[in-house]
Amino acid sequence: MKISTKGRYALRLMLDLALNNTGEPVRIKEISARQEISEKYLEQIISTLNKAGYVKSVRGPQGGYRLAKEPEQYTVGMILRLTEGSLAPVACMEDEVNACGRQASCVTLRLWKMLDDAISGVVDKVTLADLVDWQSEMMDNYVI
Repeated sequence: MKISTKGRYALRLMLDLALNNTGEPVRIKEISARQEISEKYLEQIISTLNKAGYVKSVRGPQGGYRLAKEPEQYTVGMILRLTEGSLAPVACMEDEVNACGRQASCVTLRLWKMLDDAISGVVDKVTLADLVDWQSEMMDNYVI
């Protein structure tokens, strides 16, 4: 499994909103500058996040975006699945019910299930609030 730039940038965008969660909306231009990601690409990603209700848009000259909920309420898995789709390591694991005709005799299915459980166990446990804390720890340990 490989996370695309869309998924990685969506996570960085959401983290940036969480880090700059002052109550005031954050402009895409500011996020673009901080994250060194093109505004056009961020606008595409924020549109997906907005439609899903993950962010709220504020119109007008002082407009921008802010998180729709608290950082503790977003998991990395939620954000990645929204932008990436399934995080399953193989196609036969993508649907709720495995429809593969070989599943009864497929010894590797056990491996793929273990890998899928491990991935989900991490991304569904780590929240935006955790990432904010980790960022804070990094900055506390950063020596100029």
